[in-house]
Amino acid sequence: MNSPAYTPVVYIISAPSGSGKSTLVNELLKKVSNLEFSISFTTRAPRGSEINGRQYYFISRPEFEKMIRDGDFLEYAEVFGNYYGTARRFLREAEQKGRDLLLDIDVQGAAQIQQKLPDSCSIFILPPDRKTLEERLRKRSEDSDEVMGRRLDTATREIENYERYNYILVNDQLEDSIKLLRAIVRGERLLRAGQPLSEEEAKNVAIAERCRLENMRGRIKRILDSFKPPGGSGGGSLT
Repeated sequence: MNSPAYTPVVYIISAPSGSGKSTLVNELLKKVSNLEFSISFTTRAPRGSEINGRQYYFISRPEFEKMIRDGDFLEYAEVFGNYYGTARRFLREAEQKGRDLLLDIDVQGAAQIQQKLPDSCSIFILPPDRKTLEERLRKRSEDSDEVMGRRLDTATREIENYERYNYILVNDQLEDSIKLLRAIVRGERLLRAGQPLSEEEAKNVAIAERCRLENMRGRIKRILDSFKPPGGSGGGSLT
């Protein structure tokens, strides 16, 4: 496992804001071994109790743009006037340590990673419905109705990218969601190892398979329908 020749499984986790992704990622890192977490770089200012090197690496715009020119990013994007990016060095470090790599990135960054690393495992976390998402967003902020409306519109557009992902996890009950996310990560490792599975391992893979995109289409349709305006025709195609 410590050989530099180790090829990490790269896990991409995306979700609309308010879906509980950060909580799930933090719990996953506690419960699954040999998993490196890639901390993103950003040009935005720290918020609240955020600490440089923990939630993000906070750098200046000129520093970020130099990293772009130097080819230091696996992916990067400008969102609401600030840059966000994943440094290439985290993948090299995971290879050297013989560990897998977890990326917490938005749908824009995920598309870049999937193009560069087509063998990556992508997981999209969804709220159970629009009402739940709005309640979660309101609990964590004091945004005006106008800002809240924009956040929900952005969430709707992000959710319509679900087709790009291998797995869909609906974060309804936190403890169940943690177990499902852990099963997906472990299941991918087991499938890629190509070894005969024990009874327990086969059960883990079966749990993960329930979250495969093709097995979640009915649930996704109901979630998308909850984001449609009354009498509207929004939402993504399920064909």
